[in-house]
Amino acid sequence: MDPGALIGLILGAALIMVGIVMSGGVSAVMGYIDIPSIMIVVGGTMAATLVRYQIPSVIGAIAVVKKSIFVKLGIAEEEIKRLVDYCKISRREGLLGLEKEIEKIKDAFLIKAVRLLVDGSDSDTMRSILGTEIDNIRQRHSAGKGILEFAGLMAPAFGMIGTLIGLVDMLKKLDDPSKIGAGMAVALITTFYGVIMSNLMLLPIAGRLDTLSKKEVFLKEIILEGVISIQRGDSPMVLEERLKAFLQAKAAEKMSAKSAKEGK
Repeated sequence: MDPGALIGLILGAALIMVGIVMSGGVSAVMGYIDIPSIMIVVGGTMAATLVRYQIPSVIGAIAVVKKSIFVKLGIAEEEIKRLVDYCKISRREGLLGLEKEIEKIKDAFLIKAVRLLVDGSDSDTMRSILGTEIDNIRQRHSAGKGILEFAGLMAPAFGMIGTLIGLVDMLKKLDDPSKIGAGMAVALITTFYGVIMSNLMLLPIAGRLDTLSKKEVFLKEIILEGVISIQRGDSPMVLEERLKAFLQAKAAEKMSAKSAKEGK
């Protein structure tokens, strides 16, 4: 699990809370809690999202968000090293020798890739099957990102709607000047909720999902090229050099130096 998202959310909420306390004291916190405003912003955002997208898509987006927060992706260098090890096994014991490695794998995509190798699938078949799965992952994550971005746009809009409702209610009470200040404060709280929901939660998580999606697809592409190289019968050195091309220059140089050190 990468705690960055949770740390960011907690830190952001804590700083806002500290700011409220420093400006108005502990008692001021209660003035920022308004249930009708929360209902308008949260409920309105959810309603608009359900109008725009089908329910299964929204449920799928929630699952993707959960994965983006709680699932830790692998490291490219480690995946390359693992594929090089598989290449050495296949050269020593044949492709069937990889069958015992499947039990040690946790990644479902890598399990499928190794099983295709063991079953004797050709490179075109593997590229078709695994490539299609990579495309599906990319599309699924893109759909989840789109839903979150739409919700992030709707939250401030419903915050403004709540503010307008509050202003209308306040204007009805202009005959009592003592209630104007309190009414204005309540009217603005919904905008506050909408901005917080959009800029601290929905849009940052959408951006995080996009970043993690690109990383996951990148790792899957490394695995795809690795198993195809093994199927072709490439040597471990050729496989490693082929996969290091995916890495940035510094990472590739560091990996080469480490491999050379281990070879001594």
